[in-house]
Amino acid sequence: MAAAEKALWFIESHYSEDLSLSRIAEVAGVSPFHLARLFQAMTGCSVVRYLRARRMTEAARRLAGGAPDILEVALASGYGSHEAFTRAFGEQFGLNPASVRERGSVAGLALVEPWRTADDVRVALDEPRLARDGTRLIAGLGCRYMPDTTQGIPAQWQRLSLHHAAALPKRHTAFGVCCNGDDEGSFEYIAGADVPGFGGLDPALSTLRLPAREYVVATHHGHISDIRRTWQAFVGDWLPRSGLQLADAPEFEKYGADFDDTGGIGDVEIWLPLQT
Repeated sequence: MAAAEKALWFIESHYSEDLSLSRIAEVAGVSPFHLARLFQAMTGCSVVRYLRARRMTEAARRLAGGAPDILEVALASGYGSHEAFTRAFGEQFGLNPASVRERGSVAGLALVEPWRTADDVRVALDEPRLARDGTRLIAGLGCRYMPDTTQGIPAQWQRLSLHHAAALPKRHTAFGVCCNGDDEGSFEYIAGADVPGFGGLDPALSTLRLPAREYVVATHHGHISDIRRTWQAFVGDWLPRSGLQLADAPEFEKYGADFDDTGGIGDVEIWLPLQT
């Protein structure tokens, strides 16, 4: 099911673009016909239906949150006109966009959340290494997740790119930081970049100072849709046997300059903080 998982990742991180089955299949590395069969078998719906439902779900959330311009929401959802968007929105929810914005709630709407794939496949993990990292200032878009809702992270990166990229340095290293956990297991994920300072940033962005410290680092190879399995192999399998103790501090993913955020290919490092 690797091809279908790549397709899911691509849809979640690019649904605001003009996507077609052929383009999604190209990224997934299979023919459109083959992807259509795999996707239907895994999710129970077609690629096109899933894409439309996800677009409408995220659009409904933006509208309920008070988005002032319906046309801007339409364009960000991959629709070229107010009319086309309103028609698709009505087919999905039986309401028009303006009414959802007026009532300020998505309660009762047939929302479609990101599909979560099975976690029964393990990956081979390169031997992790010890490393020290200096102080970093991170700025980006923050959202809270439970361990079983992280399938929403690709869409978070897309929102960062669409609405906040201009506020971040043009040349930067991307970081996905897990921080601010609570006793219920929820945590904040900040999709962002290292910045020289926090002054003058968009107040909508989350900021975090990472002090200099020791880490243990593992590298994820291959497609980004499989990074959850690398996390599992690192934290669930390797770490308990290592004798190392983690610190109660943020952990992060570091995306190298060669990471292709269009195709989802490139090495990503996972940095876990160590007790000293």
